[in-house]
Amino acid sequence: MRKLTVRRSIALASTFAALAVGVAVLPNSSASAAYACHFAWDAATGYWYAGYYSGNTVQPTASGVSTAGIEAQCLLQRYGFTPGPGTIDGVFGPRSQAAAKAFQQGVNAGLVVDGKIGPASWPVLRRQP
Repeated sequence: MRKLTVRRSIALASTFAALAVGVAVLPNSSASAAYACHFAWDAATGYWYAGYYSGNTVQPTASGVSTAGIEAQCLLQRYGFTPGPGTIDGVFGPRSQAAAKAFQQGVNAGLVVDGKIGPASWPVLRRQP
């Protein structure tokens, strides 16, 4: 019985830790799932949010669905850079990276054009276009 409690505690702690940094893989989701973007403007910060990830540090990944991936895809789409074949799936693969590169090139904000949304790109991606 004690082993089960310890395992459960470790699993819960791991889940909460992943959620805290915004890289949690969403349960029961697949790369073919489509997520809706729920845009909100925060006048205090001057940033747009899509309802999935509110930070500015986590880099979306191509290895699975992440909240940061969904957020970045939504914001890229808001700017007019389509991150895929019409759906937001949270996987930051080659099409999302190409959209990120086009965004980084097009905003003229001195961003490195690498297709990665990280600490330098998030604030620019979140601001009013």
